[in-house]
Amino acid sequence: MANTNTPEVKSEQKVQTKYDRKMEARRQQKLKDARQEKMMKTVGIAIGVVVLLAVVVSIAVPIVRKSSALKGTYVKIGDHELTQVEYDYYYNVAVNNYLTAYSSILPYMGLDTSRDYDQQQYAEGKTWKDLFDEMTVEQIKQSKALLDDAKGAGFTYDTSAEYDVFVSELETAAQSAGVSVGEYYKNTFGEYATKQNVEPFVKEGLLVSAYHDDLMVKNVPSEEEIKAYYEENKQNYDKVDFRSFNFNTEIAEDASEEDIKKAMDELKVKADAMMEARKGGEDFEALCLKNASENTKENYENPDTEYSLSEGRNYSNISAVMSDWLYDESRKAGDITVLADETYHQYYVVEFVKRYYDEADDANISNTLASERVSEYTNGLAENYQVTDVKGDLKYLTISTEETAADSAADDAADSADEAGTETDADTDAGNDTDSNADAASGGDADTEDSGAEE
Repeated sequence: MANTNTPEVKSEQKVQTKYDRKMEARRQQKLKDARQEKMMKTVGIAIGVVVLLAVVVSIAVPIVRKSSALKGTYVKIGDHELTQVEYDYYYNVAVNNYLTAYSSILPYMGLDTSRDYDQQQYAEGKTWKDLFDEMTVEQIKQSKALLDDAKGAGFTYDTSAEYDVFVSELETAAQSAGVSVGEYYKNTFGEYATKQNVEPFVKEGLLVSAYHDDLMVKNVPSEEEIKAYYEENKQNYDKVDFRSFNFNTEIAEDASEEDIKKAMDELKVKADAMMEARKGGEDFEALCLKNASENTKENYENPDTEYSLSEGRNYSNISAVMSDWLYDESRKAGDITVLADETYHQYYVVEFVKRYYDEADDANISNTLASERVSEYTNGLAENYQVTDVKGDLKYLTISTEETAADSAADDAADSADEAGTETDADTDAGNDTDSNADAASGGDADTEDSGAEE
């Protein structure tokens, strides 16, 4: 067999010129640039996504918060799940009512309405926000309790007319304040409040108010109950007429006790002199004019009025210096006295005219008794409404729990101390018994010696 010789093929090595190397370098640079461009586009897309996401989040957060405020459960009271919008409505109503009621003394109470309430201390461990939250929750409990009771009793009430009045008055208030109606709703009832979303709460409040009035009517006391209540509380309802004049003088802040006593003694001499003159038959008003200072004389110069006469005054509206004397059951017309006011360094000349009861106050007593009964009934209903702080914003609940625990611990400690004291007393008694037995066994010699010594 013949051998077949296959020639060996050798690859031809191409010699790279300077030009070839230059072109290869250019090609590699293009590939590198292409990879870099692709990478930058990818990064750019990623950055764009992040920026877009940030924008979406910045828009979405308020939307989510608003959605949560409108639909999510903020607090649960009894079986009622309240949104933040509803809670804010009750909260703002409670706060506004409080601020209106105490507007004249808020500075003295330490409340600055221009600052956040949760940054101002109301009491130890409690802020003003805690106080207002507590007030709000109690109001909601009573409102929901009455609402449920009204439904259970089959009570119905058309709130349409009253709601229209409410809307009209609010629109007028907004116009007076120079803001839009929408802005006024937010300022008055909370950040997310609108006319539409607070309407159910307003109408519910009107229904509850009407049911409360219905309960008041059903709890009107009888005439006998009114008279019995009056007899037990005469001092709160009786009125008195009386005449009075006060003698006073300026006393320096650094005056000594001796200087004050001297000044008061001088005033008493004048007051006693006026009282005696009145007892002698002189006119009370004329005596006031005679003793008045130059800048107060004009008060007593009008012959058609009696400046010194006070009429229809209640016990609580009379100076404490005079009230007890005037309301003394033994007081009779024409009684006159001189009373010292040590606090303000003055003396009063007081003359009793008469004490009487205005039967128009029967209505006030009736309202008081009915209110007490309805309040007791409402509080009884509300006691069964448990509060669940779903969002954890009602810090006062935690404070109350801590205080209760602290009080319980203090009571336990006191009980332990009492028990320890009882045991000590028992030991002491046992010791006394032992001493007595020892004396008896010795035949009472010690007592005999004492007796002998005394003799």
